[in-house]
Amino acid sequence: MSDLLLGILVMFPGMIHTVESCWYFGDFFCQIYMSSDVSLSTASILNLSFISVDRYYAVCQPLLYRRKISVNVVLIMILICWSISPIIGFGMIFLKLNILGVEEFYYNHVVCEGGCVLFQSGVSSIVSSVISFYLPGIIMVGVYVKIFLVAQTQFRSIQIAGCVNSVKKSNTSQTKATKTLAIVMGVFLCFWTPFFVCNIIDPFISYSKPPELFETLVWFGYLNSTVNPIIYAFFYSWFRKAFKLLTSGDSFKSDISETTLFTE
Repeated sequence: MSDLLLGILVMFPGMIHTVESCWYFGDFFCQIYMSSDVSLSTASILNLSFISVDRYYAVCQPLLYRRKISVNVVLIMILICWSISPIIGFGMIFLKLNILGVEEFYYNHVVCEGGCVLFQSGVSSIVSSVISFYLPGIIMVGVYVKIFLVAQTQFRSIQIAGCVNSVKKSNTSQTKATKTLAIVMGVFLCFWTPFFVCNIIDPFISYSKPPELFETLVWFGYLNSTVNPIIYAFFYSWFRKAFKLLTSGDSFKSDISETTLFTE
């Protein structure tokens, strides 16, 4: 949902702004645009981190999965995601916390007629980047590394037991698991890390980074929201089943929670 909204509310007006090099929609909608940009990008990244937590219990603690990842827990995850994201995005922009302490520089050197630029102070860039990217990213890396290590342990245990057929099947699953985790983490880090590194560094080098560089890195990050559904739909049957049930209007079934990450 966050990826779809990002495409409609952010990428479309952002594309017009990029092509025309001017903002035609007024100051208020500029604030809405920037707030939606931060909020939905944050929500997209938080969704990925919560999915990694779900996969951890499904793979590493399957017997506890239904108790740990209950309907209430899922609702809490959704509430956290869609509470933190608007607070960061809309709160920061409309309360002007992003320019706190650098107001003079902002109004003298950044604001201009027909412009719509997300400008952040050093403190604002650090806080928003940590909450929106670095903290969820660390969670994702840690969880997926743990999943991979558990998969290796399970594979070695099967080898020691001497189950030939199980070893062959687990070897195939192990190979697929490795590729899946590498792609999920690799795509996420490749698309978003360059932007958030520059976002933190720029205030401390007197905002000397070219605007074109920032715009390119932002669009590179947006591309992650485009490929996320493709990656999850291609590798995870639980994602395909959930999407099919959502679009068909049928009620959810228990087999969505099956541990398909290492079994397909």
